[in-house]
Amino acid sequence: MTKIKQDVEEALSCVKSGDTVLVGGFGLIGAPLTLIDELTKKEVYDLTVVSNNLGESGKGLGILLNQNKIKKGIGSYFTSNRDVGDKYQKGEVELELKPQGTLAESLRAGGAGLGGYYTKTAVGTKLAEGKEEREIDGVKYIFEKPIRGDVALIRAHKADTLGNVVYYKTARNFNPLMATAAKHVILEVDEIVEPGTLDPEAIVTPHLYVDTIVEARRILTKDGVVSK
Repeated sequence: MTKIKQDVEEALSCVKSGDTVLVGGFGLIGAPLTLIDELTKKEVYDLTVVSNNLGESGKGLGILLNQNKIKKGIGSYFTSNRDVGDKYQKGEVELELKPQGTLAESLRAGGAGLGGYYTKTAVGTKLAEGKEEREIDGVKYIFEKPIRGDVALIRAHKADTLGNVVYYKTARNFNPLMATAAKHVILEVDEIVEPGTLDPEAIVTPHLYVDTIVEARRILTKDGVVSK
């Protein structure tokens, strides 16, 4: 069976209300804008979205936020979108702040099947409140749980028809980690090529992690988000 879907709506048919959705990107860089755009048209609510940030005002995940479809955001840099702070102050969205390294390691732990890990990051701060603290060799650590999702929406540069994935520079960001940490992975990609075309040494995400592939129709340029 082919993993390639021409219909983006069909590709997102597995996403349902109440899901935890992992979404790649750093700002709008490396964000699956085509998939996000289609998700804004889908009747799903009460989503927990794990992403570095919740898009920008009126862009990317910011649209989904303003549609009141996001119940909780887990990420590192919410202040890039002022709408997030406004909604948080009104009690319209729940936020869980994680340092970027902690976010990345929690996703890695989720993908690796670990039960969690200890880190020095955030010890003695409000981010450590309510978390288990342990002293190891005279150093204090806090325990962080893994992050896993029902669905991951990721973005890459190229993929072959089997689902082997190559990323482009910093647009790679959280995407490879999220591909390992979800039950179902939907990939948005610039170009789809035949097997054997990609340099094996350049493949970051192997095909076994990818369930569905769509070609990007919304891209980020210096002038903003445009249709391809």
